[in-house]
Amino acid sequence: MAPPKQELSREDRIAVNMGGEAPTTPAPGGIAGTGVTVFLQTSSVGAPPPPPETFGAYSKKSDESTGVIGMIDLLISDLDKEMTEATTEEKNAQADYEEMMGESASKRTTDSKALADKESAKADLEVDLETYKTTKTSTTKELMATLKYIESLHAECDWLLKYFDVRKEARTGEIDALTKAKAVLSGADYSFVQIVKAMF
Repeated sequence: MAPPKQELSREDRIAVNMGGEAPTTPAPGGIAGTGVTVFLQTSSVGAPPPPPETFGAYSKKSDESTGVIGMIDLLISDLDKEMTEATTEEKNAQADYEEMMGESASKRTTDSKALADKESAKADLEVDLETYKTTKTSTTKELMATLKYIESLHAECDWLLKYFDVRKEARTGEIDALTKAKAVLSGADYSFVQIVKAMF
């Protein structure tokens, strides 16, 4: 006799569909492999025993459904809280961005004005530099002329210092000769004095 076809439970069918193995069927036992082990003769001696205890009365599984709904409500409240925080952060970030853009615009204006002032100052300094270069050139020429004049004066002074004693003596001799000439013209006679000088 062929063994009866095995009925798989729902869990076993899922396991088999996922690639698992089906649970093994226990070997039939009993008389001649039929699975019947004992013939029991019942007598009408007594009443059958009472049925076994069953489950209690039907009740809703409100606790379980309340738990799931509570979890969903908790997820919704968390999501609402996160969305509120994100909205607030976005508003704060927008306010910070607008404040930063305002500060950047004022800084750009200040920097542009400072740049224009610096460029104007640079142009003025370049004009002054050209003026100073021209002045330096003319001053350098004047200095060179002054140095040449000083050099010529120095040469003259050196010549005067070198021949000062000789010139002084010559001048003294000239003054003396002019005085004697004046005296001679006035009637003085220096012939004897010259003879005496010649004798000594």
